[in-house]
Amino acid sequence: MKKLVVLGAVLFSCFTFAQYGYRDGNRIGIAAGVSHCSLFTSSFDAKPGIGFAGGLSVRGNYYNDWSMIYGMQFFNSQFSLGKSSLTTRETEFSLQGVQIRLLFSYNIVQDHVSLDFGPVLQVNGKLAVNASSKTNVIKYDEASKQAIRAEDILDVSNIGGAFYLGFSAGSKTVRAQVFYQYGFTNLFNKLNKNTDLTALNSNENFKGNLGTLNGQIVFNL
Repeated sequence: MKKLVVLGAVLFSCFTFAQYGYRDGNRIGIAAGVSHCSLFTSSFDAKPGIGFAGGLSVRGNYYNDWSMIYGMQFFNSQFSLGKSSLTTRETEFSLQGVQIRLLFSYNIVQDHVSLDFGPVLQVNGKLAVNASSKTNVIKYDEASKQAIRAEDILDVSNIGGAFYLGFSAGSKTVRAQVFYQYGFTNLFNKLNKNTDLTALNSNENFKGNLGTLNGQIVFNL
């Protein structure tokens, strides 16, 4: 993961120097804000949580009312996996990683309002839980008496993809942006390679897709 972060930083620097000064509409932005992350899964009882994200981006004029945005953000997403007959409350998980975006942007009002969309490459770390919660049962089968614990599912898939759709509005120097990202890859795909673990899930594959609503402030240099 560290190698990819370094590669992303290098690519971002190259893109920045290549674009900076090309046209007056180009902007280098620093963004930060909060996120509301939902895990769409039939494998667990999931509830959304509040996290945060922030990073850098370069917006460059492309053609007429169109721009392109290259960005890299670090994120910390939160969600909970649920109760069973052996537990009385949900277990909170966090997922950290980095995202690299290449977006198209339609300028509804030049330099003030835009519609942004495009693909996102996401690199995940392992899921994290509090040390006291690692042995929490997050799924229990009454018939087979088999239990899945929080520590069993921490090693999720490292590489994922998402689609980004959002709006941004403001001035040349400060903008607010609201966007939604839906992960079209299975966060739990790596778990399905462990036959002992899928046996605890009634020999069914684990499935999970992340959906994240973000609100951020962007400061353009």
